[in-house]
Amino acid sequence: MGRLRRSRAHHARRDVHRAARTRVRTRDLDQIQSIDLDPINRAKLEAQPLDFDKPGLGQHYCVECAKYYESDQALNSHWRSKVHKRRCKALKEPAYTIEEAERAAGLGREGKRPTTTTIPSIPTAVEMSVEASV
Repeated sequence: MGRLRRSRAHHARRDVHRAARTRVRTRDLDQIQSIDLDPINRAKLEAQPLDFDKPGLGQHYCVECAKYYESDQALNSHWRSKVHKRRCKALKEPAYTIEEAERAAGLGREGKRPTTTTIPSIPTAVEMSVEASV
């Protein structure tokens, strides 16, 4: 008699945990464009002091991909890879602004009335008398 077990009993929990995992999350493109690619910040990132908690002691860093590598050979291999080339191509395009995102979501100003409306003023007695005399 074989063992009776439920197959893949933990499947649902596993997928939820896998989707919520953030350990491989890197910086977004707009963060890299605005902060890391600035020449002053880029020089600081490329010449970091020794850090024993980072891979390769923090000495082999790809600024465009925001990743650390174990060795110089691994970094040079990464620079020749498709992943790095695609990331560089994506960084050449300008980042989306908040206004563009709102327009894409349908929150833009096209087709809407202006938000500042002029309230018709109530004519005063002086203005009414001037109009009547004309």
